[in-house]
Amino acid sequence: MFNLLMFNADWPSGRVTVPMGRMFEYTDDHITEQFREGGNPLLERLTALPCLFCEEGTTTETAYVGQINRARIVGRDVSLEISIDTEVPPLQNSMLYANRAELHMPHDFEFSRNHWAVKDVDLYRFLLRNVRPRRQRPSVFQIPEHENIEPTLASAMMPFDTGFNAVYEAIQQASSNAGLRCRRADDIWENAAIIQDVVALIDRSRIVICDCSGRNPNVFYEAGIAHTLGREVILITQSEHDIPFDLRHLRYIRYLNNTEGRAALTQSLQARMQTLLGH
Repeated sequence: MFNLLMFNADWPSGRVTVPMGRMFEYTDDHITEQFREGGNPLLERLTALPCLFCEEGTTTETAYVGQINRARIVGRDVSLEISIDTEVPPLQNSMLYANRAELHMPHDFEFSRNHWAVKDVDLYRFLLRNVRPRRQRPSVFQIPEHENIEPTLASAMMPFDTGFNAVYEAIQQASSNAGLRCRRADDIWENAAIIQDVVALIDRSRIVICDCSGRNPNVFYEAGIAHTLGREVILITQSEHDIPFDLRHLRYIRYLNNTEGRAALTQSLQARMQTLLGH
């Protein structure tokens, strides 16, 4: 079993007060009977259970795993001193919502009401099945704790050269035909360092297209980042000799940089994207 505390509270502060009137909501009656006596909660029993500390919502809200170290009744409230388990990475409500049946949270409105429930679920077993290990954090650039892939976003990694503008248009057309929108780093300016914009774009992308034409070292670096982050990567090139040695075992699309060649590139890219998307 575990305590589910769904309150818009400052959990990292370690001190939270919750109303007793919200205790045991969305809790099965036979479980409530184990943790309440004479109308009062049996706090010693409750504090022996692991906890999932959440705030309302079903998207990017942060939830924590931890425990209650001390609990006492103050008037109509319960004052809590808690600690967060630093060995478990912070969770997102979107993951909890996607797996709500496993957590015995079948009702959507349970994510939009402050309450304290007790669930007959092995919390740590659930975490082992559903939580990825922490991402190793690089020092040269920043990536968020949790992946946040945009399912309709593609990105193009290619030289910042006007000679590739028509190629980029062909990539954009292929993406649009496959139901995606395509961007490249020079389309955005969200961070002071361009490498951070590049990495953020790759990290959010469902598919990354890398043009190896001209053996541009930046593109090779970006392809490596995309592979490391586990993105679907499509290599394209005007010459097979521009594919670096350590990527030659991967398939690539060769194209000619003329009107007919770019049209063929659009068709080939569209077909590959649709395959990756399962269309």
